[in-house]
Order: sequence, then structure tokens, then C-alpha cells
Amino acid sequence: MLEIGYKASAEQFSAAELLAYAQLAEQAGFESVAVSDHFQPFRHTGGHAPAALPWLGALAATTSRVRIGTSVSTPTMRFHPSVVAQAFATIANLAPGRIFLGVGTGESVNEVPATAMAWPGFSERLGRLEEAVELMRRLWTEERVTFEGRWYRTARATIYDRPPQPLPVLVAAAGPRAARFAGRIGDGFITTSGKPAELYSETLLPAVAEGIAKAGRDPERYERLLEVKVSYAADMATAIADCRYWAPLALPAKAKQGVDDPLELERLADADDVHPESRFIVSADPDEVVERIAPYVELGFHHLVVHGPGADQAGFIRRFAPDVIPRLRARFG
Repeated sequence: MLEIGYKASAEQFSAAELLAYAQLAEQAGFESVAVSDHFQPFRHTGGHAPAALPWLGALAATTSRVRIGTSVSTPTMRFHPSVVAQAFATIANLAPGRIFLGVGTGESVNEVPATAMAWPGFSERLGRLEEAVELMRRLWTEERVTFEGRWYRTARATIYDRPPQPLPVLVAAAGPRAARFAGRIGDGFITTSGKPAELYSETLLPAVAEGIAKAGRDPERYERLLEVKVSYAADMATAIADCRYWAPLALPAKAKQGVDDPLELERLADADDVHPESRFIVSADPDEVVERIAPYVELGFHHLVVHGPGADQAGFIRRFAPDVIPRLRARFG
């Protein structure tokens, strides 16, 4: 069955606005809400960065049906994994059976300014994440956890209000090494749309499958979540203009690697040769939106979290839900 969710973009809206949009998404028929977890946004001017953990608690307490989680948190640098484990246990007790934790290796724009630490290389970040996931799972299932890892330690630690069951941990990946890692240690995999088709079909999904097989996991029970970037508006001019705020997404990876200042990211993104609409499905036609989403579903992404880039989020939700969701359901169930 296809699960269609709403991306709550904390980089673009205040906490109260974002909460209202997520509640509206539940009312409109979306089945999940995934919030970004940033200390700083990608854009300084007009940017926002409400803290994801208390915000999720508010959402858990004010919704009744949607699955909710992060896409994604980094439980390794500005957060100790024990703190993330405790916070998500609390949120899970507010909304039993509705919580997932999306994790990733992090971005310097979030971790370096908050900690003033040197930005680690990818191998260290991956090692930290593996250790963090192991520790969090133990804290969700055990008492008096003494953990002696390379990066993290605990001494007789107990989360006294543990979740009813261990939470699903979904791991974000954009390359083959991280995708194999996601398949091996995760309960699911998170990635984003808008990149060359062969990246998904020939690199990421085969690497995830390799990791699943190595870990002896059941591929049928493994979640594949795709953040689908869709600028759907009443006309094409508006749909294209709505993408402008998200120009940093269209920067090449090498251009923003290690950039930890939102002002610098904003400067790079506002160059004339950056075209943010290239990362989005941009359309005023609901049938076209379905046709362009369809290849991802056919590849095996059955949890779609839809990211609309415009400032008028309420309008986007009210258009997308009746226009596109029924068409996706009719095609994919």
C-alpha cells in the first residue's frame, strides 16, 4: 500500500505556522508528517529553524492518525544519542505506534555552528551514526545500560518511560556507501527525488538491497521513503516561482560541501546559473504530477513524503490532497 505524507519544512516556517500546516495535512488526508531537523536553515534571509524535538511532541499531542518523524535528525554531534533516545521515547508515548526516527550523517550547517567542532570526514560520521543507533536501540529495550563505544559512553543509563515497542529507525543516504549502511542497520531508507533516474535504479536501491541481504533482514518489511519535491500550483508561472526559496537544493554537492554559514549558502544559491525548479516536479496538471511520481513508486518507494516549496502551504495542501492523492491511490492503491 502507498503511504503519502507531508514534508514539514522547518527551514521555511515558524513553529506555530508549521504545526498548523501539519495539522491541516492530517485533516486533508495525508498519512504521515516528516519534519526536517535543522539548527540553521539553508537560507539566512527569511529562514527559520524551530527545534524538531519539542515540535514533534506538540504534533504528537494534537494529531490522532498521521505517522510522524524526522527526515532527518543527526543523533551524533549537537545531540548525544541518549538524549535523542529519551526524547523519541517520550514522543512515542504521546502517540503510540505512530513514530519513526529518520537519521543521517549530518550537514555542517547544522552541526558546526552549534558545537564549534571540526567537521568530521564521512567515515567518522558514518561510524558515529552506527554507534548511535546501536545505543538508542539498547536504551529503548534495556535498563541500566552501560555502553563503552568509540564515540559514546553511558553509565547505568535507563530511560524510565520507554516506547511501547522499539521505534523504526530510517537511515538517509545519497550515495552507495551510505545506502549499503542504511540497508544493513536501518529499518528503512530515506532519500530525495529530483536526481538522475539511474542513481536510484542502478546505485542506491541495489546498494540498499545489498545491505539488507548482508544483515539477513526481510526486504518485504523494509521501508523505502522518498521525499518527493513537487511544486504544484494553479499555473506554471507560480509553480516555478515557488521553487526560488529552495535554490540551495540545486547547488552541486561539491559547491556546498562543508559550507556551514546560511549567508554563504544563500549567496551561492542566488547566482544566475542556479535553477531550483530543476530539483522539483513543477506542474499545474495533476495527471502530469502522477506520471512523474509513478517511476519512483515502480522502483519500490511506497512511502512518499511530498515537499511543496511555496510560501502558501495551506493552499498547496488543499490543492494537492484532492487533486493528486486520489489519482495516486487509483493507480497504485
